[in-house]
Amino acid sequence: MTDTGPLDGTVCIVTGGGRGLGEATAEHLASEGATVVVNDLGTSLQGDGASEEPAAETVAAIRDAGGTAMAHFGDVTELDYTEELIADTVAEYGRVDAAVNFAGVLRDAYLTEMTGDDWDTVIDVHLRGHFALLRNLARHWDETADDADRERAFVGVTSPSALGNAGQANYSAAKAGVLGLIRTASAELPRFDARANALLPIAYTRMIEDMPHQPFGEDDFPPEKVAPVVGYLVSEAAEGVNGKTVRAQGDMVSLVADPEDENSMVDSEGWTVEKLSERFDELLG
Repeated sequence: MTDTGPLDGTVCIVTGGGRGLGEATAEHLASEGATVVVNDLGTSLQGDGASEEPAAETVAAIRDAGGTAMAHFGDVTELDYTEELIADTVAEYGRVDAAVNFAGVLRDAYLTEMTGDDWDTVIDVHLRGHFALLRNLARHWDETADDADRERAFVGVTSPSALGNAGQANYSAAKAGVLGLIRTASAELPRFDARANALLPIAYTRMIEDMPHQPFGEDDFPPEKVAPVVGYLVSEAAEGVNGKTVRAQGDMVSLVADPEDENSMVDSEGWTVEKLSERFDELLG
């Protein structure tokens, strides 16, 4: 671990930092000079139980490598907890420059089999978790805007499942919701010198490991390949990069286009079912 790097002086919160992508990112940020606060509730993949060990183990690895980090145990879906997380970070390190939210669970089921609890749990962790952290960060950054010496950064985490994936109605809806949240935040945060972007990572994690038919292996897309993309997005080098969705997959990085009209047609006399029936193929191409 070097004494200086592109993230030297940056204080970053990594939620869901105890395993997988969050763990790899926390360790990479620290290796680039960042001070890292690692949050993880330590639940099972389905959201059951809790343990302080995953966050503590990530922090231990960072410190063993010569970095600076502290663990913070709690539920990122709770507004009171995320407020405490930010306050404790400021009390310990004097500032919060950036945050990325990897906290997540899976409860896959087809629509015919999905329970209300399956739906609520996944939406709560992925979507409310993003909201709770971002809402309180926005308040903090608003209050400290006059003292800011750099543009602050939030990175939300979405998924290819946001485009739709059979058996993941809850997860797909949550990850699509993250995109809407980030686009809105990117319109609001610049007034107090902050930005928001979405990361769309493809990597081998316990979510992939849990699949009966794994689409790829750890050697194909390790989490460590994604971590530098987060490092860039939270760095001062990314100033002005706002409202983007960045896909990171192995050695490839790309921008995902925002939804827009593909085709359009106009009828000056107004549409009827009959007219649409005759012409809708024009939209389908």
